[in-house]
Amino acid sequence: MNAWVPAWGRRRARQAAGSPVMEAAARWGLAARGSLYFMVGALALRIAFGDRGEQADRGGALEELSARPMGAPLVWALGIGLAGMAVWRLSEALVGASGPDGRKARKRLLSTARAAFYTFVAFSVLSFAAGVKASGSSDQQSRDVTSRALELPAGQWLVGLGGLAVAGAGVWIGGRAALRKYHKHLKRSSMSRRTRKAIDVLGVSGGVARGAVFALAGGFVMQAAVEYDPDEAKGFDDTLRAFADAPAGPWLLAAIAAGLALFGLFSFALARWRRV
Repeated sequence: MNAWVPAWGRRRARQAAGSPVMEAAARWGLAARGSLYFMVGALALRIAFGDRGEQADRGGALEELSARPMGAPLVWALGIGLAGMAVWRLSEALVGASGPDGRKARKRLLSTARAAFYTFVAFSVLSFAAGVKASGSSDQQSRDVTSRALELPAGQWLVGLGGLAVAGAGVWIGGRAALRKYHKHLKRSSMSRRTRKAIDVLGVSGGVARGAVFALAGGFVMQAAVEYDPDEAKGFDDTLRAFADAPAGPWLLAAIAAGLALFGLFSFALARWRRV
């Protein structure tokens, strides 16, 4: 990627990536992500304990937030923060992330994917803030996208590979959390022993819960490909509700929901303690 950028352009990009403005964007973005996950986890906890009317996904969280006092400015703040997250990840893709291996091609490719993901999320949140409502829940959107993909040439293979990628990402997310791979990104020397322990509780439990949701969602997409049935694909809300159908019932959903809320708190901790 650097071969296509003049030397002066690379220097300017590195200066921008290491600027206080970019650091502020990254930390604001992490806090915004934490807010969304905390709200989705809280909504899922309500579902686990019998309130089936809630929508435990990004749209449900935004609806809940916008109904609160000062809700509209807060939704705008979330969208701007997530846009900052996208810009930060894009800067990592262009000039490399912090750390000794931050400029490796694999890391840059991962940052590119993250930048694209957070660009989409930021756009959806800012559209909501501007009064443009999403066309259906995350579950309906997932079914619609799967239906269109299945109609493409080799659509079943494309959908199946997409589901495998999402499921694999879920396993990767959960595994890295369980192994505490996030340690290398934290300013651990600046933390007290109690703070380090608290962040490990948030990071491991939150990351494993988040990974489980992605893994199950990917499994449903693969099932939709095998059965050639877009109705088998599930968004965030239906994926969470599926945990309640497991033998452990609502208690498993409650555990996953609590884990998502803890991941939200972990993101707040990253906003404070992460190396950017």
